[in-house]
Amino acid sequence: MSQDSLWLQLQSLPSDAIALRAPGRPPLSHGALQALIERSVRQLNAWGIGRNDRVALVLPNGPEMAASFLACACGVASAPLNPAYRADEFEFYLRDLQARALIVEQGSDSPAVAVARALGVPLIELEPLEAAGDFRLHGDFAAAGAAAAGGMSQPEDISMVLHTSGTTSRPKIVPLSQRNLCASAANIRHTLQFTAADRGLNIMPLFHIHGLIAGVLAPLSAGSQVFCTPGFNALKFFGWMDEAAPTWYTAVPTMHQAILTRAGKNADVIRRHPLRFMRSSSSSMPPQVIGELEQVFGAPLVEAYGMTEATHQMASNPLPPGVRKPGTVGLAAGPEVAIMGAGGQLLPAGDTGEIVIRGANVTAGYESNPAANAEAFLNGWFRTGDQGVMDADGYVSITGRLKEIINRGGEKISPREVDEVLMDHAAVAQVVCFGLPHPKLGEEVGAVVVLREGLAATERELQQFVAQRLADFKVPAKILFMAEIPKGATGKLQRIGLAQKLGLA
Repeated sequence: MSQDSLWLQLQSLPSDAIALRAPGRPPLSHGALQALIERSVRQLNAWGIGRNDRVALVLPNGPEMAASFLACACGVASAPLNPAYRADEFEFYLRDLQARALIVEQGSDSPAVAVARALGVPLIELEPLEAAGDFRLHGDFAAAGAAAAGGMSQPEDISMVLHTSGTTSRPKIVPLSQRNLCASAANIRHTLQFTAADRGLNIMPLFHIHGLIAGVLAPLSAGSQVFCTPGFNALKFFGWMDEAAPTWYTAVPTMHQAILTRAGKNADVIRRHPLRFMRSSSSSMPPQVIGELEQVFGAPLVEAYGMTEATHQMASNPLPPGVRKPGTVGLAAGPEVAIMGAGGQLLPAGDTGEIVIRGANVTAGYESNPAANAEAFLNGWFRTGDQGVMDADGYVSITGRLKEIINRGGEKISPREVDEVLMDHAAVAQVVCFGLPHPKLGEEVGAVVVLREGLAATERELQQFVAQRLADFKVPAKILFMAEIPKGATGKLQRIGLAQKLGLA
């Protein structure tokens, strides 16, 4: 059925409409993208690579990465990797994936090339052509026979393989099927009401579920066009906005905040290209920043909630005229969402517990990891590891990552609660609170703060500010002032391990 086949969905789109664009390059039409996908899958099959075979992608952010991901997702198992990895990381991931091939850009100097050669993983070089996203593949597979399982992927075939972030343990393999990808794309299309008239400005990295599914797959599957940038750059954002004339963009909170700091100098660009909406996902957005962004852009910002194991989107605030509730991640937006108690029982509205999900977009389980699956699935529900509460209207609020909850001598503290109080201080631009090791209490609250340009505050002043609003045990014991918040590869704030990273452990 077409709803479970990316290829059939893409084939049904008007061929002359624009699919991919990029700065300073001619566009690629949906028809040309379909021809490229078909040609690429046929080529991979001729090299002996077929359905469910893992093909690693180490490519710069941009239209070729978007198009090669789509081609691989339609006929093999795409395995996008962060181009910034070091040799040891590439060795781990290529081995763990049992990659059948590695696609890199022609002339690439990535350490992945040498690692692949040492491991005996065949190299495929991608040669970019003139139009945005168009390419040719070159490989040396002289002895290869045709793929055992060729053609386009079937609903149960694995179409994408990603790893969990592994901040607290060895990264786990998350296999996502063709059906998972199709279901998630449909969920996001419906939530964001995509049409062929939409133009997305993609600034998200394309080795991560957020950019791949919300930034590329969902809008393209609706016949929209996607303007693929080389990755987020606050200095270039408004220039790209002028060229792309977007109707929307999606980003993580740190990107939105960087855009906001430059928005005042680019009011003319914002006026010329009014947005239909903005979207934020991957971590919580301070309600204060949501208000400022909506005022500056004159468009609603919808907060969404996603994770790799759900092929991205799980919940989202609705677009107008639906009610947006700042500070919540909105309503179930595809899968079923519930709150589960410690004993596995589902809790009523207003009770705090673990957020659990089930639905067609949820992975069937981690690969070759029965222990992780036994922990992750309970009574048919997938346990997200996030603590939350659902209100009487069905809106979900994340109160903390269960592993991020700070345990100060038995007192449990949600770092997000302290974040939000500090964000109310006039001098604070960004903040992230985290657990700081303590010899007697186990943990106490630490915070990293970025001050607004031209404003000042002392550690003592901010501690007193928090003490007026929260119990004493929630007041940060240590506040570090930095020019920038330490972030992970996708721009996401990472509380777990931050004390060690800052040398405070």
